[in-house]
Parts: sequence; structure tokens; C-alpha cells
Amino acid sequence: MPFQKIQAEKLSGSVIKQIELLILRGILRPGDRLPSERELAEKLGVSRPSLRDAVAALQEQGLLETRAGSGIFVGDVMGSAFSEALVKLFSDHEEAMFDYISFRRDLEGMAAERAARLGSDTDLEVVDTIFRKMEAAHSKRNPTEESQLDAEFHLAIIEASHNVVMLHMMRAMFELLREGVFYNRQIMFKQRITRDTLLDQHRAINDALQARDPAGARDAVHTHLTYVENSLSDQRRSDRNEAIAKQRLEQEASR
Repeated sequence: MPFQKIQAEKLSGSVIKQIELLILRGILRPGDRLPSERELAEKLGVSRPSLRDAVAALQEQGLLETRAGSGIFVGDVMGSAFSEALVKLFSDHEEAMFDYISFRRDLEGMAAERAARLGSDTDLEVVDTIFRKMEAAHSKRNPTEESQLDAEFHLAIIEASHNVVMLHMMRAMFELLREGVFYNRQIMFKQRITRDTLLDQHRAINDALQARDPAGARDAVHTHLTYVENSLSDQRRSDRNEAIAKQRLEQEASR
């Protein structure tokens, strides 16, 4: 008969599975610091030796890392998403920027649609809370905080879609955006009129999500990212025209 005796799972194995799931679901993020060994063992209800075994196994997998004098942190699980050579190609070629926006438009539109259907009330409350912070930051002259909240807003929608593959893929993509690989986010927030428009677009996305309108949420994301695409295209064209104008001015001054 095809039956085998049930093997009792070691406590360290249960700890490993719990931490793995927290990382997989995006609850624990790269760089997050875990509680102290004593506190974590108490939270999990296991002995410290069992916890040490679990941590050691997770370190071997690259999911956790120990920093001397600082503690245990979630590893950079997204670090290998793109090779250094590919990241350099992205940053050196303009077409990658527009392909990136097109990719985001498709994936985030799908994520918003899923979030409106599948997100819990708490998921949508998180999205709304971040949007309210964006509104508060909008009145500040320096756009840095609003720009950062913009990224958090979009990632919160992806989290609310409850698709772990999409979540980790998009987090890796947003890390490249934060590093300025595709474009400098500050460009989008330089002008007051542009900032006003972007806030209105985020409000439309949030309103559709809170109303649990899947099609409306998807369309609002598409409208927003199409605007971003057109604005960046106009900016690139303006920069090229300015460079040509400066050459003409230099030549005229030399005559």
C-alpha cells in the first residue's frame, strides 16, 4: 500500500516556512531588520536553538543575512533580477525607458483591476492612506516626498492584487526606477501644473479602487501612464531642441 509514516516536522522547519511565506508575500521586504533572537523566538513560540537552525538555513538560501553588530536582515532577494550589463543597457538606450512605461501600463492596469476585485478592505485602506499622504505632500515646494509616495502608491496597488510573482517583478522594476536607471522621477514633478495633473490622476485611480470598479481602475492607470509617457517624450524632444539652439547661438556669437 502506498502509505508512509507521518514524520513530525522539526520546529525549525515550521519557522523556515513562516519566514519564507512572509518574504514571498512581500510582507518582509529586502533590508527589513528582524526582531532580536530572544524577541523573535518568543513571537514564534520556539526555542532559541530551533530559531538559530532556521536562520542558518535561510541564510544559506540567501533569504536572510547577518550584519555584524546590527542584527539579522532580509537579504537582497531582488538583487539578481537584472544583471549589471543589462541594467547598463537600460540606462544607455532611450527605447528601454518607453518599453518600461509600456510594460508598467499593461502590468499595473491588470494589477489595479485585480485589486479592485480581490483586494481586501484593509488593502484598499492602505492605498487610500498613501494617497492622503500624497495630497498632504503636494502642498510642499520640494517634490521629493510626493515623488517617493508616488512609487509607494503604485506598489501598494500591486500588493493589493495578491499576485506574488507580479509583486516581486514590479518591486525589482521600481528599484531600477528609484536608482534613475529609466528616468529621473524628479523630472515629472518639476512643474506645478504637472504635479497637479499627476495628483488628479492618482486620485482617479484611488477613487476607482475604493469604488471597487475594476474597469475604471484599469483605465485610470492606463490614462496616467500614457500621460507619463507623453510628458517624458516631450521633455526629451525639448532637451534635444535646446541643445541644437545652444549650438546655433554659439555659432552666431562666433561670427
